[in-house]
Amino acid sequence: MHRHSFSRRDLLQMSAAAGLITAASSLLGREAASAAEAGAQVMSRADAGRLVPPASGKIPVAFLISDGAVMIDFAGPWEVFQDTMNPATKDEAFDLYTVAETSHPIRVSGGMKVVADYTMHNAPQPKLLVIPAQNGESGATLQWITEVSKHTDVTMSVCTGAFLLAKTGLLDGKAATTHHAGYIMFANQYPAVQLKRGLRYVEAGNLASAGGLSSGIDLALRVVERYFGREAAQQTAYNMEYQGRGWLDPGLNSIYASTATSTDAHPLCPVCGMDADRTIATKYRSKTYYFCMREHEQLFEATPDKFIS
Repeated sequence: MHRHSFSRRDLLQMSAAAGLITAASSLLGREAASAAEAGAQVMSRADAGRLVPPASGKIPVAFLISDGAVMIDFAGPWEVFQDTMNPATKDEAFDLYTVAETSHPIRVSGGMKVVADYTMHNAPQPKLLVIPAQNGESGATLQWITEVSKHTDVTMSVCTGAFLLAKTGLLDGKAATTHHAGYIMFANQYPAVQLKRGLRYVEAGNLASAGGLSSGIDLALRVVERYFGREAAQQTAYNMEYQGRGWLDPGLNSIYASTATSTDAHPLCPVCGMDADRTIATKYRSKTYYFCMREHEQLFEATPDKFIS
């Protein structure tokens, strides 16, 4: 019996030909109605910040990784970009590659071993740069981000990758967001950046930042929308069987906009707002504070008033 095999491109083209004609057609209708109900703000955002794809060829996308890079932070946007078809050419829209400071294997979250396609010394200039949460923040890395971002259409951070992007100084005076557990530390470390709480993503010129983890998928879909329009982004989401709507409305992260209150019954770490460990405690001004880890206890002890306020 002959076995047929299909490449990813075959599957995406089949989905594009059949998917939206059937189930997705009604989905797009509901989506249009939802956008209409939301008013001019959503529609104007869809048209704002339009990016121009190249007349030919693919859009190069670099994913900066180092030890501890969080899998979904880069794999989520990677999936979005690899699943996007250019409506004009009917071919894959993006050329994806990883970049690291070293050519040696890197251990990303969960222990997976990754060898980057390029080092910072020989990587092609990207039009898109994706910066996930990770451990590397050397001077060479900061300089590379700064230089590359002079020529990108979008440099986007995901989750606490915003800390790395902010450390370059590129975000000074601009708005940004990060994982909700990083709000307090980010505001303390980078007061020149306008921290936006409770948003799936924030755009600021050619810079953009996503909230935690899965928010990177929404920001990547938003980038697709900026290049190829809403229908192309919807087709990508449909191909992925992704039902999230954060790329259409970044405000859907509003559950994280308010800071939870620490109580005696349920103490929260004053550094990150996460559940605290009662075995890690410090007394300050006659009050006991509990922390989720020793490192946060040390940060608090160094500048307690920053975290109390």
